[in-house]
Amino acid sequence: MDWNDVPHRRFNPLTGETVLVSPHRTKRPWQGKVEAVPATNTPRHDPNCYLCPGNRRVTGDINPHYESVFSFTNDFSALLADVPAGSRNEQGLLVAEAESGVCRVVCFSPEHNLTLARMTNAALTSVVDEWAHQYLDLGSRPNINSVQIFENRGEIMGSSIAHPHGQIWAQRTVPDLSAREGEQQAKWLKEKGSHLLLDYLALEIREKERVLFENDTWVVVVPYWAVWPFETMLLPKTHRRDVAELKPAEREGLADALGRMTRRYDNLFQVSFPYTMGLHQRPTDGKEHEHWQLHLHFLPPLLRSATVRKFMVGYEMLAQPQRDITPEQAAERLRACAEVLS
Repeated sequence: MDWNDVPHRRFNPLTGETVLVSPHRTKRPWQGKVEAVPATNTPRHDPNCYLCPGNRRVTGDINPHYESVFSFTNDFSALLADVPAGSRNEQGLLVAEAESGVCRVVCFSPEHNLTLARMTNAALTSVVDEWAHQYLDLGSRPNINSVQIFENRGEIMGSSIAHPHGQIWAQRTVPDLSAREGEQQAKWLKEKGSHLLLDYLALEIREKERVLFENDTWVVVVPYWAVWPFETMLLPKTHRRDVAELKPAEREGLADALGRMTRRYDNLFQVSFPYTMGLHQRPTDGKEHEHWQLHLHFLPPLLRSATVRKFMVGYEMLAQPQRDITPEQAAERLRACAEVLS
């Protein structure tokens, strides 16, 4: 069977869901013009940016003159710490429960015109260190059982500020997707006595077809079950349940992988590549969660060029995710991209 030529479904063992792959629809996925977005002259410091050092935010608070990573509680948090307890259940049909939590912003750098792709490994390691610090700090608080670290890069991903930054949402309950991944990993460990993502990683390294690159501590792959056109996953080579468990060399390795991956993305269509990126790691409810394996997802929407993106509509919204190019084709394209920026 030539899986690059026939429609088929691929199973995602992390979520228990499937994706429809239709490679026959696009025999040559790179036909047509690749349109790049012209570069803009972004200043190193923007006096109108709410996140730049020394600037005043909407709330009136003034940012310190920070020189590295800077984190603060989001001025417009989606979650609040002082939500009173309450619930509603009308015959199992109208169900609601109060949710509390904390949202933080993490400024990756004081320089307004940088992205992860343009930061040094030392600066990226400082970001990883801050993620670990925030995970431990927020996760140790009462009624915080999940710490979701993520970045929305680019206007089409909903980022309203160009300054390099990410977010952290810490909350009482474990969100649905993380919960499903946890359940699937727990089931795998119970049935097979091994870790799902480490078994998967060993298989990917053996096949090599979807591996983009690796360093001493991390491997980057296009997942076999990828939904987005150029979706990737970053995996540590050893069993680590959360970012705080990473040893110094592993944190440096993650920083290296982040820089190399984002530079490949930027070179794919010659644009500052938009994406959603996030860490999935064990809950912070005090339990061991031996089944959990830390990993990072990059979910970028661009399909053929800087101006053509993948939309989840129609069949995807009503039935299941679908993609036209196979993960193997996406991996081949990404491997061809350089890891340096012009």
